Amino acid sequence: MLEKILIPQIYLPIIYIVVAFIINFICKKIVKTIINTKEKSLEKGSYNYKKTETFKVLLNNFIKYIIAVFTGLAIVTVYGVDVSSVLAGLGILGALLGLALQDFAKDIIAGIGIILENQYAIGDVITVGDFTGEVVFLGLKTTRIKSWDGKVKIIANHNIDEVINYNMTNSMAIVDFGVSYESNMSQVEKVLQKLAKTLTETLPDLKGEVQVLGIEKLDDSSVVYRMIAPTKSLSHYNVQRIMRKEIKECLDKNNIKIPYPQIEVYHGK
Repeated sequence: MLEKILIPQIYLPIIYIVVAFIINFICKKIVKTIINTKEKSLEKGSYNYKKTETFKVLLNNFIKYIIAVFTGLAIVTVYGVDVSSVLAGLGILGALLGLALQDFAKDIIAGIGIILENQYAIGDVITVGDFTGEVVFLGLKTTRIKSWDGKVKIIANHNIDEVINYNMTNSMAIVDFGVSYESNMSQVEKVLQKLAKTLTETLPDLKGEVQVLGIEKLDDSSVVYRMIAPTKSLSHYNVQRIMRKEIKECLDKNNIKIPYPQIEVYHGK
């Protein structure tokens, strides 16, 4: 009789753990299949794609924790523990912990709000306070942001009250440059319009046409023109560099002078 009692007590917990791993594996496969099906219609690297990836990570973690809790309860019942009393005890303990860990609860609530409201996702570049970087981890309790120089800032979710997200919309490449007052403005604009058409066909990461807005301002020694180009999020830095190079080469080719500061010195008699 003793052997019949001990055998399930020895092997049932192992069986429960194995079953839990199998269920978790199956659930992860199902989540991956569903998410991958949705991602096929999304552009890789886009905001919605990254949001879907973030949701997949959080959903897998949530399923893992739920399975772990139920597996633990199933194991303790093998040893004759009354689960209902355990749950009641957890309820009382939860109430006490809720008073002691209010900030922790705030983090969880804030984390859920960030996810449901699509404030940002893993891979987005955001600014929180005076810190700017890429979101490398998004959990229910904390968010980790990595700056350009490798620093990682870990922020409690309830402390994130204002966020600037640079990935929600397209960026704008803006290039200002000057030509001399002696230049023929009609010729300059004709050359720039032709260049804008060429750049529209050749520049990477564009989300629209390159435009010549015209004269931006009149400086002391130059007439300043402005050209713009809508780009993919955060691609405007690279596009601006290419535009400056192409503008310089185009103006030189057409003998349009780009002025630079000069000092004239007069010798008195």
